[in-house]
Amino acid sequence: MTAPLTSPLPPPARSLSAAAPAVVPETPTAQAQDPVPVPAGVPVSVPGPVAGADAGAGAGRDEPVKLWLCPNDGLPPAVAGLLAAHWLDAQEQRTASRFLFERDRRQYLLAHTLVRRALALEAGLAEAELVIWRSARGRPFLRPAAGELPRGGAQLDFNLSHAGGYSLLGIVRRHRIGVDVERLEDRDERAITTIVRTFAAPEREWVERAAPGPDRDRRALRVWTLKEAYSKARGIGLGLPFDAFVFTLDDERGVRAFTPPADDTARPWRFVELEPVPGVLAAVAVPADAAQDPVLHLGYGFPWSRSELRSFPLPRPVGGRPAAALV
Repeated sequence: MTAPLTSPLPPPARSLSAAAPAVVPETPTAQAQDPVPVPAGVPVSVPGPVAGADAGAGAGRDEPVKLWLCPNDGLPPAVAGLLAAHWLDAQEQRTASRFLFERDRRQYLLAHTLVRRALALEAGLAEAELVIWRSARGRPFLRPAAGELPRGGAQLDFNLSHAGGYSLLGIVRRHRIGVDVERLEDRDERAITTIVRTFAAPEREWVERAAPGPDRDRRALRVWTLKEAYSKARGIGLGLPFDAFVFTLDDERGVRAFTPPADDTARPWRFVELEPVPGVLAAVAVPADAAQDPVLHLGYGFPWSRSELRSFPLPRPVGGRPAAALV
């Protein structure tokens, strides 16, 4: 029987990356929910909020991982459209104009205004001044600064996922980040079966040990969101076979172990699983670093300021070579 989790896990709906300029097929919009009080957003593998932590934690070290979850109704459509007209670049404006369904266009505008607003707060630059490029594989990234950004550092990495009426944005300095968000009720049995077939054998066996139905779906989507987050952090996306790396999961403790693909055995990773809203599962992947403040700051709604964040410790590193310096 699957033990209840206070805040980690992934659901059944293909997440859409900010890198994808193609028109998105129409999907039902989830009814946005208020964030769950205190326990919400607590990673499965950590005890709870950091006492006394705030948005300024980590001073003197690298900035912690920043995560924003914004429901589709977190910004009125008229406001999102107004901000997008002033903030989005020409390519983003063209992409927004190609959507067949107004629902999908609104989702796109909200997600991309979210990206520019959060990056502007972290970089110290105006939203319209941010230059977002795309890699050969289509992964968006912020053009590195010639010198230091007004808020410090020369670069920020970010990753966006949206599904089930929510957009999830992750931001980190120095390294890469990958995120994925899914809603449990968005995939049917056939979709879950197709997903599980892409997993490595140990993962398939773990999923199939759960009773058919919600418990098995939850296990499948936990693995799926972690794999998507890791692949996106690598900048490879679906170019990396999902059976080339293995997660060992526990219902109560999150990611217990990680067997990386053959080309990524030198460095350990930190993986966070969240269920910030009931039925909405999220995963985060970041390379572990001794210089990194092992804290995650989680915000809910549209980021009008930097202060609306709750802090949680990151789980211990897994995978790669053991590193005594990592905490």
